[in-house]
Amino acid sequence: MAGNTTLTEAKNNKFDEFYTRYTDIEEEMNAYYEYNHDVFRGKTILLPCDDPEWSNFTKYFASNFSRFGLKKLISTSYAKSAGSEQLSLFEKNSPFYNVKKHKTHGKLFTLTHDTDNSGQIDTDDIEFRGYLKGDGDFRSEEVKKLRDEADLIITNPPFSLFREFVAWVFEAHKDFIILGTFNNVAYKEVFPLIKSNKMWLGYRKLNRDMYFSVTDAYKQHLVKEKKESSAYKIIDDTVMGRLANACWYTDLDNGRLHESMQLDTEANNLKFNKKLKRVLKKKFNTDTYPKYDNYDAIEIPYVDSIPSDYSGVMGVPVSFLGKYNPQQFSIEGMAAGNTRLNKFNYKVPYSPMKIDRGGCGVVNGVRVYSRLLIRKREQ
Repeated sequence: MAGNTTLTEAKNNKFDEFYTRYTDIEEEMNAYYEYNHDVFRGKTILLPCDDPEWSNFTKYFASNFSRFGLKKLISTSYAKSAGSEQLSLFEKNSPFYNVKKHKTHGKLFTLTHDTDNSGQIDTDDIEFRGYLKGDGDFRSEEVKKLRDEADLIITNPPFSLFREFVAWVFEAHKDFIILGTFNNVAYKEVFPLIKSNKMWLGYRKLNRDMYFSVTDAYKQHLVKEKKESSAYKIIDDTVMGRLANACWYTDLDNGRLHESMQLDTEANNLKFNKKLKRVLKKKFNTDTYPKYDNYDAIEIPYVDSIPSDYSGVMGVPVSFLGKYNPQQFSIEGMAAGNTRLNKFNYKVPYSPMKIDRGGCGVVNGVRVYSRLLIRKREQ
């Protein structure tokens, strides 16, 4: 993404206006809490670009403030977002309300205690603290100060600004749980973090679609131009946008990283996996795991076909990250277009080929899809 891309441009892109469902947030956050009941305890959580009137992130953490033992919840809104076009009840009922600033300034909300003496802390205790000096861009100095105050950053950032958002989080050395797409794995700003085990996929499995609330304009576009079930789904009489490759990224442990894959011997894999044998024979004209023409590694077409008795480098589908255990495997690199340019795979012996488009694996003259280059660790 170009360095001069603005948040305004991203928010004006209808494909960037995806609002996460409460149930999806609940499912992911509960996984961390169930694994470690103290994961959120005593923490200040920042939800950037999340107006509590429209954001399910704020509603969820406000509703679970006491259960999680949170210290403070900070939410900021972005002035150009679809939600801020409408007047928030938090804003309307506040003495800080300013009609001139409503659509031009970001807003600040906090939650720290039971403000209405109801005996419980919930969304009714969220306080509108006033308007930000600017529009609420997460890269502004005032939002950076809020970032620096927080222990944990959780949100669904604009997909087109994912690179910048990740850099913004790591600049401050903050823990995080954020939504992105599976395509983000190959970004030069992201893959090195995954390779060095500073960032990994969240709890939600990759083989499940995610559905998001979208703007009215985008709903009309989906119904008119797209096919139901492939681009959208009607849930509770509401058109929801579909993203098949949406996933969570985090640096927090939810237990999944410690689950080892059950591996079989190479001989057994090839003997019993009829689908694997059929693909190897049809695509590569071989009955064994083929070796790449341009890498010192073998091709493994399916994640569940990784052998237990091979100690060298293997190329596996990128969906392997959904089952990755860093104690069981090491990630040596990535074989995909331009990955040599990004130095994703410089430690794996490689012979350039014109057909490989700058780094894709090639088997018997046939270029294969993006692959992670992995090695089984000694047990």
